[in-house]
Amino acid sequence: MTTVFMIIGAAVLIFLAVLLIRAAMFTPKPERERSQETVELNEEKIVKDMQEMIRCKTISYNDDSLIDKREFLKFRELLPEMYPKIHETCERTFHGVNGILYCWRGKHEGDPIVLMSHYDVVPVEESQWEKPAFDGIVEDGVLWGRGTLDTKGTLCGIMEAAEKLISEGFVPEHDIYFAFSGQEEVNGESCPAIVDWFEEKGIHPAMVVDEGGAVVDNVFPGVDRECALIGIAEKGLTNIEFHAKSGGGHASMPPVHTIVGELAQAVTDVEKHPFPRQMTKPVREMLDTLGRHSTFLYKILFANLWCFEGLFDKVCKKAGGELNAMLRTTCAVTKMEGGKAFNVIPPKASVGMNLRLIGNDTVESARDYLEKVIHNPKIEVSVYEGRNPSIESDTSCPEWETLCQAVADTWKEALVSPYLMMACSDSWHYCRITDRVYKFSAMKLSKEERGMIHGNNERVPVSTLVKTVEFYVRLMKKC
Repeated sequence: MTTVFMIIGAAVLIFLAVLLIRAAMFTPKPERERSQETVELNEEKIVKDMQEMIRCKTISYNDDSLIDKREFLKFRELLPEMYPKIHETCERTFHGVNGILYCWRGKHEGDPIVLMSHYDVVPVEESQWEKPAFDGIVEDGVLWGRGTLDTKGTLCGIMEAAEKLISEGFVPEHDIYFAFSGQEEVNGESCPAIVDWFEEKGIHPAMVVDEGGAVVDNVFPGVDRECALIGIAEKGLTNIEFHAKSGGGHASMPPVHTIVGELAQAVTDVEKHPFPRQMTKPVREMLDTLGRHSTFLYKILFANLWCFEGLFDKVCKKAGGELNAMLRTTCAVTKMEGGKAFNVIPPKASVGMNLRLIGNDTVESARDYLEKVIHNPKIEVSVYEGRNPSIESDTSCPEWETLCQAVADTWKEALVSPYLMMACSDSWHYCRITDRVYKFSAMKLSKEERGMIHGNNERVPVSTLVKTVEFYVRLMKKC
């Protein structure tokens, strides 16, 4: 018996030693050297041009009759006035309903890069804003307005950078396209039309850069440096509905289970049985990159996921929010409809939910999973709409290194890392013509500022906007 205990004790010690040694060896990878070259920019012009963009009320609605098409035309006609050099040098074409595509010819043949943004914005509730949403007010070094963050700010950054470089006589090595949709917020046809055009021409971009991650603080456990997160994939999306029907009737003589009760039980079952975890490439690479800069206690976890992945999963489940969403398809119940009167059993009722799909999950497999979980043949499970997760982009190619270097040169203290984008973007469509689609909103954003996207009082510090232009100057000069 003593020998058995000694063997068990030795095994435990060896096991602990392995965990600690792996954690000790889990050291940061060599960081990229940062460029010391400065970029001189005209802040006054950048701010003035951005103000003009904000003053165009390019609001998207799902109901086409609510859209003021004159504002979209006004925006498109404004661009040649603000950026004459671009319009002298680049070819501009229009696609779909209001997509704009610029082609800046490079010195040599080869696959181009595509820099994306969108100029439509979501509606605002003006009464909830501290300052007018479309006046472009600058106060205390901050520019207020819908679209400053999502995403006229990056569109302005792209155009300001190109105008500056063209004025200085710069010509890129290969073609650069600027692709701007005016329908991103309603998942419209303009971006797909641009991608169709590329496909018809046989053009396969070497790199596509669109909105997504940002430079952020305090987002990774145990890491106190700012992190520049570049999305290399995005989750899919589907809206699914549960429908139930009954014969109706008077509420004074109810059945044992009403259809509303049946649906309530179904919702409870779904929330008690979250989708299983999937450790996808973007998440693994992020944990491997940023985990090496974490505290030793966290390194024990991240260096030994082979052992602690289940524990990590439990922590993420309990935490909810973004940590949980990194590891699984999420399901949020967002709609409920039933009867109109208190004393009438409704003849039909429904529950609607929004799912964000991860990894190998698809629209159909998610529907099947929910149907299995609720296990109620009386409830119809139907897909309202959806699209599958994007492919996972390459992080071992020269284009990835080029992008990371431009980020590191601009935000010199930031750790650059891949990550999984939770929201949906137009760049999803480009995955059918390239596996190098990167999602990075070129701004340093606080938690408060990230919360303003689609919210009230959207605004951007002027210094942040200028830094966005600097990033695109650096990126274009490498292409």
